[in-house]
Amino acid sequence: MALPWLIFLLWPPFAAPLLTHSCPSSPPSSANTMLPAYQRAAQFNSEAMGRLVTNASIQPHWLPDGDHFWYASHSPKGTTFILVDASTGRLEPAFDASKVAHLLARITDKPVLPLQLPFSNFLYTPQRDAIAFELAGKWLRISLKDYSYRYIATPKLSLPAVAPTQKPSPSAYPQFYLANNNIVMRISANDEKPLTTDGNAQNTYSAFSLSPNRRYLAAWRTVPGEHGEMYNVVSVPSNGSLRPTLRAYPYDLPGDRLDIHHLILFDLQNGTEQEAKADPIDWGGPPEIRWQPDGQHFTYLQTYRGYHRVCLYEGDAATGAVRPLIDERSNTFVYPPCNYLKFLDSTHEIIWASERDGWCHLYLIDEQTGKVKNQITKGPWVVRSVLDVDAEHRRILFTACGREPNQNPYYIHYYEVNFDGSGLRCLTPGNGQHTLQFSPNHRFYLDTYSRVDMPPITELRRTSDGALLCTLAKADVSRLLATGWRFPEPFHAKGRDGKTDIWGVIYRPSNFNPHKKYPVIEDIYAGPQDSFTPLSFSAQRADQALAELGFIVVQMDGMGTANRSKAFHDVCYKNLGDCGFPDRIAWMKAAAAKYPSLDLTRVGIYGMSAGGYESAHALLVHPEFYKVAVSMAGNHDSRTDKVWWNELWMGYPVGPQYAAQSNVTLASKLQGHLLLIHGGLDDNVNPFASTMQFVNALIQANKDFDMLFVPEAGHGFGPYVQRRMWDYFVQHLLHKKPPKEFLLTQGGDNGCTVTFRNLLDQPVKIYWINGSDRVLYHTLLPGQSVVQHSFIGHQWEAEVNGHVVAQYTVAAESPLWEILPETTYLEADSPAKSP
Repeated sequence: MALPWLIFLLWPPFAAPLLTHSCPSSPPSSANTMLPAYQRAAQFNSEAMGRLVTNASIQPHWLPDGDHFWYASHSPKGTTFILVDASTGRLEPAFDASKVAHLLARITDKPVLPLQLPFSNFLYTPQRDAIAFELAGKWLRISLKDYSYRYIATPKLSLPAVAPTQKPSPSAYPQFYLANNNIVMRISANDEKPLTTDGNAQNTYSAFSLSPNRRYLAAWRTVPGEHGEMYNVVSVPSNGSLRPTLRAYPYDLPGDRLDIHHLILFDLQNGTEQEAKADPIDWGGPPEIRWQPDGQHFTYLQTYRGYHRVCLYEGDAATGAVRPLIDERSNTFVYPPCNYLKFLDSTHEIIWASERDGWCHLYLIDEQTGKVKNQITKGPWVVRSVLDVDAEHRRILFTACGREPNQNPYYIHYYEVNFDGSGLRCLTPGNGQHTLQFSPNHRFYLDTYSRVDMPPITELRRTSDGALLCTLAKADVSRLLATGWRFPEPFHAKGRDGKTDIWGVIYRPSNFNPHKKYPVIEDIYAGPQDSFTPLSFSAQRADQALAELGFIVVQMDGMGTANRSKAFHDVCYKNLGDCGFPDRIAWMKAAAAKYPSLDLTRVGIYGMSAGGYESAHALLVHPEFYKVAVSMAGNHDSRTDKVWWNELWMGYPVGPQYAAQSNVTLASKLQGHLLLIHGGLDDNVNPFASTMQFVNALIQANKDFDMLFVPEAGHGFGPYVQRRMWDYFVQHLLHKKPPKEFLLTQGGDNGCTVTFRNLLDQPVKIYWINGSDRVLYHTLLPGQSVVQHSFIGHQWEAEVNGHVVAQYTVAAESPLWEILPETTYLEADSPAKSP
């Protein structure tokens, strides 16, 4: 339910023991006894922790021959540039760094060390007998034969021209456009006429699609929904006024009347119009019409309101008939991420994803009959995304989890499989969470994998057989461990049924004493759209910082979350109030049985957004177990929260379960200590429709609680709120006094700042890669730079004319991404340029 949110100080390097403090001569106050713990937590919360790890990821720079690339290998002492022969796995220095350093010292009249060269990117000549790079705004070419140098003109770093996609001539008629809620047809340059005349504000034409033979037009006629508004109060207007202002925005609630779309078909040759014999679209925007080559038939994908049914329809523009081609139904919900659709025009087939056998898998469908030709993947595991479909060789590249034995079932692995289901092969055998980078010719790939208790390893493998060619890097965490930092522990235990494994993570303080008892705090987010327990290595996590205060912090994925079986997931249906608590409590009891240091008489819980609802809900429905909760930006009542989220999981039409599971309805059951936090400008979960209604119910029930309202915050918070949460748990679980107004200057969770710089002579689009989603963040002009807040391990792509030209994985030791084509040589010696 929560949209991804980022918390936007550099910390000095850890050159000394983590903490040093003198003992006071008189007994300290409890606040003073907590100060060292807060200082330690702040350091563990800092992005400086990530900079103590080197070689967490590798950025390959492939050369045009397809068999070689270079990369920067980092260490605490500096950077080494390595040339790799991918065909043999041979590694060697990319050049003599000592000679380059000596030469640059002579040129600049400044000391230059071989491991601290003043550049991060360079170009080879085709023969790899020289390199070129930018130095102080000028390009320098250095011969690798005699290490002589000369200045050259700025290289032309452009991409090969891409053949334009065949499109209809812009002068071809008829043409169409929307005007005053109607469709207008332009017959020629000087002649046009309205194609429709019945459009108005309550009956609007909103989209259309012309058949390839230009005979038929399919259009959507929309009856608008009510689109009620929500309101936020801008307490501190940007114009300097002392008068708060009201901010209104449309916000559909469960059960609201939404837009309804009707499919209208026009025969332009005969001048006729008819409404298709099809169900109206009662959920989402008008779907895309996909015309078949004959220009008469088309398909579109319809998701029905309530998500019980997703149907691929085939229509006939001549008759108006519409038939279901693939009809996916569920008594609970058709999970949107398991909804892959790929047409194979040359063979009249479709690749389709479905949970019809209880797991998300791929199916090969006959496009003409809609019948399953064969199931492509099968077994008690989950397909997560399809990355590439090779129609010529009938092979699919995809990610999945849960297939590899004796591993955490959430680890993502990469696979290839034939269309007929044969030849399934795992490309990533290592035990961990994987990311893959293919060479431009797909002959090789870099596999980087890690676990929360294992730093990243990057291997070079051959695509044809998956053979390991060499290990490129193993992340160095020696400086991190020297601070006292400790690895979290993956832990699994049986859930409510005594059979199903529930997986989670345990964080302990760096000064952990196994003979002591520690309060336990659960970090909860049980949104059914995904799973959330960390899987990969990270040096900086908010939960580790929280543990440093003297807690054991845990996080797990209970039943009702995604990426396991359909049955595991369906626990959430019409049942968001379950929150997986029976599994979570069983998991913590099993952990305490194994590790007596967990004190289950002092259990706290915190969460944000859906986790905000769940953390507060814990004190309402399980006060015998949970004693303290911090609830941030919680959607406390599904009736006043966004339509898509709640109707998907809580069902449509709106039923009695909505009120029965509302924190507002259950407010009188509150026990324990509750801190509610919400931002005044949150337009994702409205503070007044959610938290304030819960507050009112608590007041009416005469319940004590605490509240922090952050006037100018949206759906996310910064360090101040994080520190206030620390204070609350210290007061009510440790029963100690926190240091007064401790200044926490940055948030945790692996955040960092990266500079993106476009070195191409063309504009590039920068996308954030979030699983199978690509989110456009920037368009950079040639030479332009932008500073972007990101997270260690996040992946970004640079795109030109629809083609990915460069990729980047965020690492703390390389906070600069200079965007070059994946395969680049210094094309030729450029004319000399005087220094």
